[in-house]
Amino acid sequence: MNKRTGCGIEGLRVNINLVSRGIVVVFFLLLIQQSVFAQDKGAAAKPLTYTDSVMVKDLFFKALREKTVENLNTSAELFQRVIQIDPANDASMYELANLKKLKNDYTGAQDLLEKAVSVNRDNQWYWSALADCYEKSNNIDKLENVFNELIRLTPEKPDNYFDKANVYFHQQKYDEALQVYNQVEQITGPTDDLLADRQKVYLKQGKVDLAAKQLENMITSNPSEIKYYLFLSELYNANNMPEKALKVLQTAEKVDANNGLVHLALADIYRDKKDYEASYNQLTQAFAIPGLDIDQEIKIIMGYLPKFPDPDAKASALELSRIVTVAHPDDSRAFAMYGDMLLQNAKGNDAKIAYQRSIALNNQVYEVQEQLVRIELGGNDADGAIRDGENSLSFFPNQAWMNYLVGVAWQQKRDFNKAISYIKNATSLDLQDKELLSQCYSSLGDCYHDLKDNKNSDDAYDKALANNPDNVFTLNNYAYYLSLRGEQLDKAGAMSKHSNDLQPNNASFEDTYAWILFKQKDYSGAKLWMEKALADDKNNSAVKSEHYGDIMFYLGNIDAAVENWKKAKANGDNSPVLEKKINERKYVE
Repeated sequence: MNKRTGCGIEGLRVNINLVSRGIVVVFFLLLIQQSVFAQDKGAAAKPLTYTDSVMVKDLFFKALREKTVENLNTSAELFQRVIQIDPANDASMYELANLKKLKNDYTGAQDLLEKAVSVNRDNQWYWSALADCYEKSNNIDKLENVFNELIRLTPEKPDNYFDKANVYFHQQKYDEALQVYNQVEQITGPTDDLLADRQKVYLKQGKVDLAAKQLENMITSNPSEIKYYLFLSELYNANNMPEKALKVLQTAEKVDANNGLVHLALADIYRDKKDYEASYNQLTQAFAIPGLDIDQEIKIIMGYLPKFPDPDAKASALELSRIVTVAHPDDSRAFAMYGDMLLQNAKGNDAKIAYQRSIALNNQVYEVQEQLVRIELGGNDADGAIRDGENSLSFFPNQAWMNYLVGVAWQQKRDFNKAISYIKNATSLDLQDKELLSQCYSSLGDCYHDLKDNKNSDDAYDKALANNPDNVFTLNNYAYYLSLRGEQLDKAGAMSKHSNDLQPNNASFEDTYAWILFKQKDYSGAKLWMEKALADDKNNSAVKSEHYGDIMFYLGNIDAAVENWKKAKANGDNSPVLEKKINERKYVE
């Protein structure tokens, strides 16, 4: 219930477990002072014999020891035995109640605590524990008396008054709550907690004018304290008085033009008025102020993401993120966010620099390092990807994706054995990510093919497709390599056709399918698909021209065959086999 600790009506300030451990010494002293437990409990208590008194003390301390070593069931049994011998033993009632609460038996705990406070009315821990039970069981009506007792025991403690006022608030006894707040003010003087709680009551009563007047008084008393202007503007804005809210914020801006929160609040006001230019201007002013919380700035920038790919939204988010790096030059998060926004705006090289700066400030954020290596790979900077990727793995050796990315970088360097080592690590680190596994095995297939290890290459490709049957590049590469070897052509044809269905108009995929048909001696089909490949080819591929010449040769058009072989040579193919085809005007394997 105590709002000072954020518990609200659902939770008390007293940590019962800690209190019950810390109170052992208190109970020990109490027991030492009393020769007989029950004799001072009132006239109704049955006097204990000396033997019973000794037994009660022994059982009580045994129960505490069992509780300390977390033998809770044994501890509960021992406390219960104490109560059977001494029905007025409030200490055991309290301890047993705490054990019941640990098992969520609040009804049983409540019964014990009600008995404990009837025996010992002056123990504040009992009342606090009882309040917790009433709250957990939503027995709000009984809480007023509990807090009255706690106020009686500790009249100087404001928390109990706040808790009592909260009870009144939830009972909709707003005037009574305000009276309690007046009592608190006599103890503490004016505070922000009192201000906020009174505001809450006034608004529930529909007395916006009183709530505003209270804040105006605080501004009058503290004209340089910006938070009160912000509270008042928020009050007006929440109650559909945007013009009053704007006026208050404009006054605050004059008082302190370098307060980022004022500019953020103004940005919200202008946005609600659909004056987006003014709103954005206020945001840029706010972001340029170093004192503004960077987490709040990042949250605002993230708010632009749902508007992507709108170019204005992307440009605005980019500029705000740049400003954040200026305001927070030593915060890695600023540069990570800036890198993300640069990527969104297709500025990969600039994003790379931002990510490098972020990592230099904090090398313990894996996601930033992965982004950097992906950019380097995308830019064909294999050396950079290896350097930064291996550095990342020195901190995060068990990241499967990074192992894969470094392996791909080594593959680009044509060091296939190193590539295989890293990529195999990736497959052993993540067995659940099917997409990653498919890419890993596909890359392994490519590496083994380049090492002329056809068996391991085929096995890897099969595993890649087992994890993702629609991996188009695996389908194409596997099919093409089988066709080059003249093996399993039916399987190769099915895979190649599937890749073309998944990604039509891909010249490379169409060329593969045409070549498989050529190998199957379906020259008419091969001609049709090779013409598709040539139509979709934007790079004047020498290979495709040579393949088309081979097909035309078997269709009996020798002149067309030689013409296309010459075209392949003109496009950069200087192989002896192609030269022989041209010179001898016939197909050569």
